[in-house]
Amino acid sequence: MVGQIISLLSGAIGGNVAGSLMKGSSLGTIGNSIAGIAGGALGGNALMSMIGLSAGGMDLMGILGTAGGGLAGGGVLMAIIGFIKNAMAK
Repeated sequence: MVGQIISLLSGAIGGNVAGSLMKGSSLGTIGNSIAGIAGGALGGNALMSMIGLSAGGMDLMGILGTAGGGLAGGGVLMAIIGFIKNAMAK
């Protein structure tokens, strides 16, 4: 459960960081957070599965891996959604 919370929070942070770096693709604070949360849930679990660690592990490697996967997943999903939004607006 703690691993999921870390993934969701770090995903929201990753989505907002990506949104602030890509002004033209930003979805707004709430949109970036929602996209980041969804991406964080997927990214945190996917990364931990790929490297063979438990996503719910409370050791340092588990926490850092889950947070890193959440950040990356949140940023990537927000960027993809932002680019799709821009492409549809044209």
